[in-house]
Amino acid sequence: MSIETVPPFGRLLTAMVSPFTIAGELDSENAVKLAGYLVDTQHNDALVINGTGGEAPTTSDAEKAELIAAVRSAVGDRAKIVAGVGTFDTVHSIQLAEQAAAAGADGLLVVTPYYSRPPQQGLLRHFRAVADATDLPVMLYDIPHRSGVPIAPETLLELADHPRIVAVKDAKGDLTSSSRIIAETGLAYYAGDDALTLPMLSIGGVGVVGTSTHFCGALTKQLIEAYLRGDTGEALALHQQLLPIFTGIFRNQGVILVKAGLALRGIPAGPVRLPLVDATEHEISHLREDLAAARL
Repeated sequence: MSIETVPPFGRLLTAMVSPFTIAGELDSENAVKLAGYLVDTQHNDALVINGTGGEAPTTSDAEKAELIAAVRSAVGDRAKIVAGVGTFDTVHSIQLAEQAAAAGADGLLVVTPYYSRPPQQGLLRHFRAVADATDLPVMLYDIPHRSGVPIAPETLLELADHPRIVAVKDAKGDLTSSSRIIAETGLAYYAGDDALTLPMLSIGGVGVVGTSTHFCGALTKQLIEAYLRGDTGEALALHQQLLPIFTGIFRNQGVILVKAGLALRGIPAGPVRLPLVDATEHEISHLREDLAAARL
């Protein structure tokens, strides 16, 4: 895919946190407000809903559907919605894919089945089955440090032949392998680690699915656009400016610090659900420093 080609989900995506009330219930009203902020202020082309950053392991299927519908109503046609539907159960993942399509999603994010560590043939069959379940385009999520198993290059090459598997959120941290897949397929590669946005662009990637972009989305969009127009100096300057928050947001689980940072900004997102726990005062102090260092 050339850099002139419009990628399937745009350039800038944020894995949106799921707002909860103080009592721990899904807060659709504040989800609507957060989605509007991410699209209109932080300039996201698409939002990933019900991903790990959205605490999907702790939300019910009904809550997942409610959240997609709420965000759809909030952003209309101003941004795409990519719904996280991957689990370690193929049948359940198919059900979530069908539910997401019915709720108004524009695409699906399907993570490598976690914990069970299936062999590559199992991955092939799993991803194909989910992609066959709806007419929506699919982004694979390759994150072996969470799932326990990588999607092997040979598996990615086979999956690229599926007409609805169009993209990869790459959190593998192996740019050499990713470069090969980009060169040999039409898959659109999105950085799955915020700090690798610029390096990913340099090997033919198309953008980022970010976490810190709850705060630095507009500047990250500028970074991407600068690189695409050939202004590598500006892109590098923005990369270096944003590096403190690109990395600092992961001092703990990203959702923990995102929710703390949103609270600092007066944007209600509520607490996290167990087994996660809310940020400590020490962590919030570090977060303030990271935001300040990134001039945010």
